[in-house]
Amino acid sequence: MEFNPFIYLAIIFFAAFLTKSITRRIKIPEVTGYVLVGVLMGVSLLHILSPRILDHLSAVSTVALGIIAFIIGVELRMDVIKRLGKSILLIVLFECFGAFLLVFFVLSYFFPGNPHMHLLLASVASATAPAATVAVIKQYKSKGELTSTIMAVVGIDDAMALVIYVFASGIVKAGLTGSEAHFALIIGKTLLSIGESILLGLVTAWLFRRLLVQIRDTEWVMLLIAAALMAILGISEKLGNSELLAVMAFGSILVNTSPTLAKRGTAVVENFSPLFLAAFFLLGGAHLDVRVLGQIGIIGLVYFAARSTGKIGGAALGATIGGAPKQVRTWIGFTLLPQVGVALALALSINKEFTQPMYGSAGAEMAHYIINILLFTTIITEIVGPLLTRFALKKSGEAREQA
Repeated sequence: MEFNPFIYLAIIFFAAFLTKSITRRIKIPEVTGYVLVGVLMGVSLLHILSPRILDHLSAVSTVALGIIAFIIGVELRMDVIKRLGKSILLIVLFECFGAFLLVFFVLSYFFPGNPHMHLLLASVASATAPAATVAVIKQYKSKGELTSTIMAVVGIDDAMALVIYVFASGIVKAGLTGSEAHFALIIGKTLLSIGESILLGLVTAWLFRRLLVQIRDTEWVMLLIAAALMAILGISEKLGNSELLAVMAFGSILVNTSPTLAKRGTAVVENFSPLFLAAFFLLGGAHLDVRVLGQIGIIGLVYFAARSTGKIGGAALGATIGGAPKQVRTWIGFTLLPQVGVALALALSINKEFTQPMYGSAGAEMAHYIINILLFTTIITEIVGPLLTRFALKKSGEAREQA
């Protein structure tokens, strides 16, 4: 049968409508409900959203990530970062490297013999996908120092995780091919990629301001912000750079150079963001196959436990050393568990890169195990993560209970 995107989008949005109603009644975060319904509709059970359909609808998820990145970017105000700056940097460093190191050493201890796989899994463990956390913050209209810190941390975390992954994959590629890992080249490529992303965001923000300097009509802002986001996503994809980082740079530069324009842009984005966010989490859940548990056994649970401990413990330690407020020290780590998005993208990248002939059967077998482990643990983080985020926001007093 010929693929018709409108039929599937109708099914997705209607499923999201029903899910929103159910989650409100049973009082759980909408994100958790969307992911569970996605798992039900996807490759695990009903096969309504098959792998072929998911490939056709991948652009929807890309746009949703762009919207999420913009929402994070406009929260990265320099006055807030300066006030919380030291603690934010230390939280990011400790939670990223805490997860990375703990996953690597725990897996190496319990499952010795495959350091390449452990290194790649550890590098992906450092990533925190911002989508679920941002969605919970929006749902509960959370505001305060913990919320501001979370938004800054999940924004910077993406760049840090990308750096760690590039280094780790470079070392693994060198090990599998028997060549030397040229660290200077890896550092240069990583810095170039980050620099290109920030420059793209800067140029787009400058053009955006120039074109809208005398215009106050909301429709004009809507058209141009859609053009800006699509351009950043498209150019980043062509260059092979991080779309999230480029869009975050665009939003951050905009809010710090033209707060009024950024506020109008945010108001526009928030009008249509619920559509894309609901679709994103449903599609994300549909990718996840619960049957992989039988293939990966206990290693997936050990990975999840080690990563969670590294994230929660590392974030708390960084916040304590950085002198963050008590509610940040106590609760920040519980908001950093979700993985879908960044980790899923890295898992697919590993599967694509290491199944190439140059890495042999060892690379292909390793990629197979890694993607299954990450798909399984992502199911857990997308169910547990939003619940813990809501718990932390309510305990800190920053979440406003939904009516």
